[in-house]
Amino acid sequence: MTENRSISYWFWRSKLLLGLALLFAGGIFFSPQDSAGDIIFLASGNLLNILRQVSITGILAVGMTLVILTGGIDLAVGSLMAFAATLCAMLLTLEEAHNGSWIGGMTLGFVVAYLITIPVMAYIRRFLAEVYCQSLRVAGLLVAAYIGWQYFNNLHNQASLLAIILASITATALLGQISGQLIARGKLQPFIATLAMMVAALGIARLMAGQDMSVFPIYSGINSDENFEWLRKSIFGIPVPGFIFLLIVVSFTILLRHFRFGRYLYAIGGNERAAYLSGIPVAKVKVWVYTLSGALAGIAGVLYCAQYLQGKPDAGTGMELDAIAAVVIGGANLMGGRGTVPGTLLGVLIFGVLSNVLQLNNVDSNTQLLLKGIIIVLAVLLQQFDWSKLKTRLKAS
Repeated sequence: MTENRSISYWFWRSKLLLGLALLFAGGIFFSPQDSAGDIIFLASGNLLNILRQVSITGILAVGMTLVILTGGIDLAVGSLMAFAATLCAMLLTLEEAHNGSWIGGMTLGFVVAYLITIPVMAYIRRFLAEVYCQSLRVAGLLVAAYIGWQYFNNLHNQASLLAIILASITATALLGQISGQLIARGKLQPFIATLAMMVAALGIARLMAGQDMSVFPIYSGINSDENFEWLRKSIFGIPVPGFIFLLIVVSFTILLRHFRFGRYLYAIGGNERAAYLSGIPVAKVKVWVYTLSGALAGIAGVLYCAQYLQGKPDAGTGMELDAIAAVVIGGANLMGGRGTVPGTLLGVLIFGVLSNVLQLNNVDSNTQLLLKGIIIVLAVLLQQFDWSKLKTRLKAS
């Protein structure tokens, strides 16, 4: 069984690399040339632009990989990304107190206090009964949420950029945790729970933005300074969004390969019942997975806000499908237990290179969608094919 898995894994990985290489070669062959006769596709600016364009979807896809490894699905990542982008844009631009200021302030205060109370509760449990400990914790969280609310309402003009970014990310992480709690504790199907969160996050973003202010441009504002503009620049020649995306890919690859948490994800996706009987805290791991997916959606939202200089409640429409497609192209099994972050990276790059080649040749967007759909179907068919039987037949012949 292990040998068969190894054969199919390396065959699939080589297929992905071959497919990306063929797309790259096709891009060179079909690429138009500039006035100097140089191939536009090979220009460093164009290649770096591909990385910049796929970074936001790629970050969502990394979070989706974690979820799919457990046998779940997260349909809310696109809406959470748009929610974070809208919240970030509102906190950066609006001078007066608004819906976003109290949402961001309360969320940031609540999450920071929650992290602080973990070691504090571990200490005071030795002196107080559990009911008093929990009462103190709830009171502390509410006080911290109130302080955060007052911070953004009364000191909004002096709110630090770091606080704004953290508020945007922690808000989506908290919404992701709610999805995880509904799935792990409430026993809802991931499809239903995240579908509800997708609609709810879109509704919250629209209510927060208001009826007459669906887009918040960030060309000027009280907090949109040079530090935020830095997210649109480059590090060592690599666009900052692409650099952050690659850093996330490396970090979560290490997490899945070398840490217990990663082994838990594969075990839960392979056989959840067996994982539970083995002592794995299945519910806790699932909650953390959806929390991480929400946090990554928040990071993507902040980068979207920086790249497009705006926040829009419906900016993430359809992006969850792009993330799922990239994970499937990367070799993950939608039933769980199989998939890698490097595979997702290759899936994201395949879609990015394909889109770039088609755009350089002025192919209309409808044809691009058709070709993407064909690639997804072919990828799933190749995954379902039993390559070990083919090897046995070749040996027999």
